[in-house]
Amino acid sequence: MEAITITGLLQHQNNEIADTVRKERRRLLNFIQQRIPDREEAEDILQDVFYQFTEAYRTINKIERVTAWLFTVARNKITDRYRKKKPEAFSRKPFYADDDGDTPLRLEDILPSLSDDPANELLRNTIWHAIEEALEELPDEQREVFVMHEFEDLSFKEMSALTKVPVNTLLSRKRYAILYLRKRLQVLYDEL
Repeated sequence: MEAITITGLLQHQNNEIADTVRKERRRLLNFIQQRIPDREEAEDILQDVFYQFTEAYRTINKIERVTAWLFTVARNKITDRYRKKKPEAFSRKPFYADDDGDTPLRLEDILPSLSDDPANELLRNTIWHAIEEALEELPDEQREVFVMHEFEDLSFKEMSALTKVPVNTLLSRKRYAILYLRKRLQVLYDEL
C-alpha cells in the first residue's frame, strides 16, 4: 500500500513539473535569448534552470511563485555565464571583445566574476550602484550609446539607423564611455 502512495506522489510531482515546463518554457527561453544570442547556449541555460527547478521541487515540494523563481534562476545563470569569462582586469582589456576589432567590448566583459552564493547579492548591488552613478556622470551622447548597446542590446547598425549618427561615431562614443567607466570604477574593482 505504501509503494502505491509513493508512486502516486512521484507521478503527481512529475505531472506538476511537466506542466510548469510546458507553461513557462517559451517565455523563459525568450527571456534568455534576449540576453544570450547563441541559441545553443540559451537552450543549455534553459535546461539548467529546469534541472534546478526539478531538483528543488523534489526536495522542498513547494516553491512559492514558481514563475518568479524560474526567472530569478535564469537571470543568475545568465549572469554567471558572463562573469565566468573574466580572464583579466577590465582596466587592461582591449576595447574590442575579439582580436579582429569587430566586436565592441560589452558591459559583462568588464564586470568581476561572482558566484551564485546569496552572500554576493550585496556585492552585486554595490557594483551596479557604482555603474549607475558613473553612467550618470557621462555626457549624454556617450551614455545613450552605452545604454542602447549594453542594456537595450541594439547593434551599432541599429543605433545608427535610429539616431542617424554614423557607426564609427557611435563606436567612438562607446569607447570613451568604456574608458571613463574603467577609470571611474577602478577603485571599486581594486577593492573587490
